[in-house]
Amino acid sequence: MITLHAHVEGRVQGVFFRDCTRKEAQRLGLTGWVRNMPDGSVEALLQGDEDTLHKMKLWLKKGSPQAIVSNISYEVLEDEVNYHDFQIRR
Repeated sequence: MITLHAHVEGRVQGVFFRDCTRKEAQRLGLTGWVRNMPDGSVEALLQGDEDTLHKMKLWLKKGSPQAIVSNISYEVLEDEVNYHDFQIRR
């Protein structure tokens, strides 16, 4: 199990980015969460295997249909928390 922290910048708030991210993560069987940040970016914590996380990274490059993703950064975390589902955090 790998825990990946993602920080997504661009036009990613107000375009259903969090909801679409949740749906895609659930479709892929990932766990974790996604939330809006005060600076207009979106932050996500994703848990899963390497292949599935790679698929999610490809999806995040495009995002929701109305999103315009300009930059994404990733960090692998040593997170001891195991999430059981994927949620939108507020």
